[in-house]
Amino acid sequence: MLHIVDDEDVIRDALAWLAQSRGLQACGHAGGQAFLDAVGTPDPEGDCVLLDVRMPDMNGIAVFDQLVARGLLSRLPVIFLTGHGDVPMAVDSLKRGAFDFFEKPFNDNVLMDRVEEALAASRKAAGAAAVQARLATLSAREREVLDLILAGMMNKVVADKLGISMRTVEVHRAHIFDKMQVKTAVELAGLLK
Repeated sequence: MLHIVDDEDVIRDALAWLAQSRGLQACGHAGGQAFLDAVGTPDPEGDCVLLDVRMPDMNGIAVFDQLVARGLLSRLPVIFLTGHGDVPMAVDSLKRGAFDFFEKPFNDNVLMDRVEEALAASRKAAGAAAVQARLATLSAREREVLDLILAGMMNKVVADKLGISMRTVEVHRAHIFDKMQVKTAVELAGLLK
């Protein structure tokens, strides 16, 4: 989902139309606080924020600061749009994690290319977060077994190394595959690379 945060209706509508011409879903927010109130859990299909710098209720930099404080930048990449930017503002924003910074007027195709790149980065971050959440469900022993499986060890070798029965290793292996939502060790290794 592309979130367009701008206090001008015409800009929001034009950017939404531009996004839809690329097959992207877009929603507009009339101000920074309205966006922050509406944003919940980032979409696993990817999110991106086009954020105007100058808005009356809460400026874009303050909104950006809130996203940074909430730890949401990897899942909600921010592309700043402004007609009143300067080089120090752009450099500071990029150093702090903004995905990009565009001055108005901007090239529509270049902007939408960057939006698509930001959405891809957001999807990748969502996938990584999901894998980390699944890893967190493993017990300490399952983590040990996982590490040895990833090292290419067969069940018998894992059992000998950990001093447990081969049947126990098989049970742990089945639980690991179930929790990690994979069917094979190769799939598991690909997920965790």
